Amino acid sequence: MRLSSAGFGQQSPEGEKRCLNSELWHACAGPLVSLPAVGSRVVYFPQGHSEQVAASTNKEVDAHIPNYPSLPPQLVCQLHNLTMHADVETDEVYAQMTLQPLNPEEQKEAFLPADLGAPSKQPTNYFCKTLTASDTSTHGGFSVPRRAAEKVFPPLDFTQQPPAQELVARDLHDNEWKFRHIFRGQPKRHLLTTGWSVFVSAKRLVAGDSVLFIWNEKNQLLLGIRRANRPQTVMPSSVLSSDSMHLGLLAAAAHAAATNSRFTIFYNPRASPSEFVIPLAKYVKAVYHTRVSVGMRFRMLFETEESSVRRYMGTITGISDLDPVRWQNSHWRSVKSTAGERQPRVSLWEIEPLTTFPMYPSPFPLRLKRPWPPGLPSFNGMKDDDLGMNSPLMWLRGDNGDRGIHSMNFQGIGVTPWMQPRLDASMLGMQADIYQAMAAAALQE
Repeated sequence: MRLSSAGFGQQSPEGEKRCLNSELWHACAGPLVSLPAVGSRVVYFPQGHSEQVAASTNKEVDAHIPNYPSLPPQLVCQLHNLTMHADVETDEVYAQMTLQPLNPEEQKEAFLPADLGAPSKQPTNYFCKTLTASDTSTHGGFSVPRRAAEKVFPPLDFTQQPPAQELVARDLHDNEWKFRHIFRGQPKRHLLTTGWSVFVSAKRLVAGDSVLFIWNEKNQLLLGIRRANRPQTVMPSSVLSSDSMHLGLLAAAAHAAATNSRFTIFYNPRASPSEFVIPLAKYVKAVYHTRVSVGMRFRMLFETEESSVRRYMGTITGISDLDPVRWQNSHWRSVKSTAGERQPRVSLWEIEPLTTFPMYPSPFPLRLKRPWPPGLPSFNGMKDDDLGMNSPLMWLRGDNGDRGIHSMNFQGIGVTPWMQPRLDASMLGMQADIYQAMAAAALQE
């Protein structure tokens, strides 16, 4: 696989070029994809990583692949490096991440709200269209929806007959493509003619693939593609290499966890069913700050074919480990739901319960200062006063102190037995009577 890459944090003309590719990378990755910030703390799920291997090789994980007892179902890591890639031949986007597991003492150190991560950098002026048979015909052109052409393309000169212009677009690899944009026909419509068939042939596009055009803030036209998920007639890897990939990722993660050494992973947002590296604060908020139960209604976001986002309603029908034998006490896809046949099981951080309140304190202290640091994201619009001494969220302040919750009755506030093993009394802070009072206040609210 030949990759072209774009990195972060470089302030130079080359860095500006990479930033431009970064915008296009996110658009090709999809509106629901967001990457953690370099230097922040994240949670890595080897179980989710295995799902990506299974999806990319059309082969599920075999039962004979050995377990690694030293590898927990989730690893709290520091993200040291993040590089965006695109395959030169297929334009498929990837992210390369260098992670380093944190030891128990490092995990107890407070982290800043910046570790919440940044939302996906989706463009504002763009359109995405799934190609039809006529769009990929060598004798035709690309039919552009009228609103999309008027929003994304430069204005046409309608004093000409017919109105036409030359468009110059750059792809992920900074290659330049030229198209003739014309407004003609009965009824009149926007078409890309000259140059389009060359692009289709070079990228080997077929009906069902998607193309997207972006008009960025620098008045540049960017062009990206997304391959349709279709059955592969030629397997990219053998059964042996597929198993080797599973073994390799598990062995690398297990060695890194045992030695606190760095390891590298690749994340393919279009092939992976779900993100398996998420910001630590996102994990903490979902697992420790929210109570969920069977029958609860929730909202969940899904991506549409036009690269937009729709919100679906669902109901929690069960809470259990997806694989209790190999990955016991894992929160990965622990929620059974009615959100749709595509994802009958989801993770807690992928849903938004309609009724939420703090459930129990997190073992990861969050360092909050007054005033809230400018430019950093907040907890869903949380105000500074929400962390006052009289607030049930006071424990988010992350003060250090004696750790112990031995007298707190978690069953009394509705924590299911499945969730209780995740509580480590040695890692939780403050006094039990304070937690009792906060739990009672939360129930009253």
